[in-house]
Amino acid sequence: MAINSLKDLYIDQLQDIHSANTQALDVTRALAEAAKNRDLRRALQAGVEGIGKGIEAVEKIVRAHDADPAGEHCKGMEGLVKEARAHALEEEFSDDDTRDAMIITQYQRMVHYAIAGYGCLVAFASRLDLSDDAAALQECLDHSYSGDRTMTDIATGGVNQAAV
Repeated sequence: MAINSLKDLYIDQLQDIHSANTQALDVTRALAEAAKNRDLRRALQAGVEGIGKGIEAVEKIVRAHDADPAGEHCKGMEGLVKEARAHALEEEFSDDDTRDAMIITQYQRMVHYAIAGYGCLVAFASRLDLSDDAAALQECLDHSYSGDRTMTDIATGGVNQAAV
């Protein structure tokens, strides 16, 4: 599809975030299973639920615009997922707390990517006068920000100190 307008860009980026979320879902599940800190595990499980809700919301929006949600492959998230697997799941750690600190690091990188994507989508939807889309995407953005803050709280509330 040629991108000739903001609407075309909007659809392209909706498909991109759908792909990003789909890729992030499996690795987030794996990070939750690997986490030893109880609060971290719960936060990652909540992240899995939030990502799933984001996928559903984006699918609904994309289909309402007569497009295929799977029409794009997000190479950015592909790289972040590879990094998360390599550094948090496949790397050898002699200390569970240090692995948990790495899990937070990798998860937050993926969340920051989602925050950037959702933020742009909210701006596009608003400019295109798609208020229902903008509201649904704002919810996804708010959830992403909340997940990021939770991870920071877990890291600074004990995981990083325990990893020292």
